[in-house]
Amino acid sequence: MLIAKNKKAYFDYEILKDFEAGIMLNGSEIKSIRAKNVNLKGSYITEKGNEIWAKDLHISPYKFANDDSLDPLRSRKLLLNRKEIDYILGQLSHPGITSIPLELHLNKKGLAKLKIGVVRGKKKYDKRESIKRKDQNREIARRMKQY
Repeated sequence: MLIAKNKKAYFDYEILKDFEAGIMLNGSEIKSIRAKNVNLKGSYITEKGNEIWAKDLHISPYKFANDDSLDPLRSRKLLLNRKEIDYILGQLSHPGITSIPLELHLNKKGLAKLKIGVVRGKKKYDKRESIKRKDQNREIARRMKQY
């Protein structure tokens, strides 16, 4: 079940490869995620000590929890295989390549999973092309609905 999607990332970046990672959560953060109190906007992926961390991933405090000590913007460790971590770290060393969270969803077992992407920034003309393609698809859908 999709909880949050970083729509701006799909517009601003060209996704080269994506991965599904688990997130280490504390306390009642999973309840906030289930309540869809999450914002991926402005979040990014960094490396710390040969591990992958999500920064500025905003998970609001659960309103019925009595633990106010959790910071909504704290760094959260991402759980990936060693091979995936090595691939991402290798790609991050290239200029112009970065990694950002794309989607947050719950899997069938109820675990929170973060879809992260290795991305390259789009140029202005690429963004215009995306808008043009989106408008064309919308027009095609309208015409198909008429018939």
